[in-house]
Amino acid sequence: MSEERLHKVLSRAGVASRRAAEKLIAEGHVSVDGKTVRELGTKVDAERADIRVDGRKIKLNVEKIYVMLNKPRRVLSAVSDDRGRQTVIDLIDDVDERIFPIGRLDYSTEGLLLLTNDGELTNGLLHPSHEIDKTYRAVIKGRVDEERLDRLRVGIKLEDGMTAPALVQTLAIEDGETLIEITIHEGRNRQVRRMFSAIGYNIKRLRRVSFAGLKLGDLKVGAHRLLNKREVEALRRLIGE
Repeated sequence: MSEERLHKVLSRAGVASRRAAEKLIAEGHVSVDGKTVRELGTKVDAERADIRVDGRKIKLNVEKIYVMLNKPRRVLSAVSDDRGRQTVIDLIDDVDERIFPIGRLDYSTEGLLLLTNDGELTNGLLHPSHEIDKTYRAVIKGRVDEERLDRLRVGIKLEDGMTAPALVQTLAIEDGETLIEITIHEGRNRQVRRMFSAIGYNIKRLRRVSFAGLKLGDLKVGAHRLLNKREVEALRRLIGE
């Protein structure tokens, strides 16, 4: 009899990332052999136990799906929303398996977002130790001072601590706006917007163009595509698999 922690089983079954699985357990969405389980340290024999999420029995040997989405603005990076707002899952209607976002983009931020049912890959890509690069392009009204950008290049203090040094370059200045590209590897809430706010600028438009070595390319806003085998293997190499 081999037992493992319940949140890891849920992640392996493609229900959610480990962190999200812990939340599902704590909120009472998960049952084992007919009994609701809320203890995060619960261990189960996944091969023998009847494990259900909201009454739906999990499948351990599901096909792994990997999707790249060009998320539009004003769409939630979530599986569902109790306020009825549109989510990224609503944009993907041709995938039968249950998938979830790898990380998130803010409601008003657009661009590259990966979704999958591979909980282990998700956990690896989001783990701070792997320092996965995320590249954004920000449109800012007016001309941006290079000396202020230097503060981002060495790290800047936010209310939740110092940021790691960012790669920052000015791409264009035209029509009274500045286009800046910034690469970070941290994943704090609204981090890029807060970094620019800390040096006195508000971002007018923010788009993620690259994540974990994958580029958005010419994928249209709101459109999605499956990752190919080579791209998935590259993601696995990033986390040491």
